[in-house]
Amino acid sequence: MSDGVDVDLDVLPAELREREQWVGWRVEERGGKATKVPVNAATGGYGSATDAVTWADVATAVDAVESGEADGIGFVFTDEDPLVGVDLDDCRDPETGAVEEDATDIIERLDSYTEVSPSGTGFHVLVEGELPEGRNRRGSVECYETARFFTVTGDHVSGTPTRIARRQDALRGIHREYVQPDDESALTDDVATAPADSAGDAAPSSEVDLGDEELVEKAMGASNGEKFERLWNGRLGGYDSQSEADMAFCCLLAFWTGGDQAQMDRLFRESGLLREKWDEVHYADGSTYGEKTIERAVQRTSEFYEPEGGETAGDVEEDGQSATSRDDRGEAYLAEKNRVLGDRVETLEARLEEKDDRIAELETMVERLKSERDAAQAELDRETESGGSESSMWGRTKNWFDSE
Repeated sequence: MSDGVDVDLDVLPAELREREQWVGWRVEERGGKATKVPVNAATGGYGSATDAVTWADVATAVDAVESGEADGIGFVFTDEDPLVGVDLDDCRDPETGAVEEDATDIIERLDSYTEVSPSGTGFHVLVEGELPEGRNRRGSVECYETARFFTVTGDHVSGTPTRIARRQDALRGIHREYVQPDDESALTDDVATAPADSAGDAAPSSEVDLGDEELVEKAMGASNGEKFERLWNGRLGGYDSQSEADMAFCCLLAFWTGGDQAQMDRLFRESGLLREKWDEVHYADGSTYGEKTIERAVQRTSEFYEPEGGETAGDVEEDGQSATSRDDRGEAYLAEKNRVLGDRVETLEARLEEKDDRIAELETMVERLKSERDAAQAELDRETESGGSESSMWGRTKNWFDSE
């Protein structure tokens, strides 16, 4: 390969190689941080962990690295596959190979295919199972099973299985001990987005220092201020349910507060969307509906308001991304997607035409074979009739000689 991550495909479990759920990835700067973003391996354009049109087989992903279109390859988790990824970050010394005790415990208990992450500072463990309900990340341990991608290196950890094993009980235990909070304060842990070894987003900003009133004023003065004001006043127009409206509003709050969950909760309680459900416990880890909505909103928000970074209120979009970055990437992605779809349509049309020609060819062959069969049957009938006459004539002749 080029300067990208060199992957030995023979090391990868068959459960991965056989699925066409692969993307490339390359490093881009997002919010001042180096972030691995998915790449459409077939085109070199933007990929997506939620759009199968941008996925490919593993060989195509490897080709993208070899051609310089991507820095490495990644496997996308979906609801259709039985796989769960456990990401252990900042637990390995890349120079000495020394591993922290917690990471060793997790790897040994899961006892499934494990490899070293691209940075060399962590591990990726793949198991078959179902991720328990509740939060999916705490500290340096993250678990995910859908709509995300794992960077894949093929740097297999010696001593771990070469196949992906089903480890539901172990996964449940790891999730309970290392991911679920052990006290109420853990619910407000820093909700930094995924580490660079996964498809992480930008981290919440700690530089936003807007008072509640100032924040609301700025948000209502933004280009999407009407939407903010509508949700602030509890109007649900444009949303199928209040839960969707709650999430949309929390994404806006995440942007403006820099991911400050306490301020988000405080502002939400002042809005017209507040209802009793907000404080009801809805999850096995003890999280309330409101806590989980805020947590997920922060995780979904990829950019945050930067008072001194040139990001103005007029640039803000509803989902908490700047209009400039959203438009630049969105237009590029949509153009790429349209191109891929156009290529796929052309390919399907060509295949359909080939199949039509093949069907016509087979129909002609069938007619010819029927004709040959009918001709052979007619010939057989003639021979049978001819043989019967001769037999009858020979019988009469024989009888005449016998009588003489």
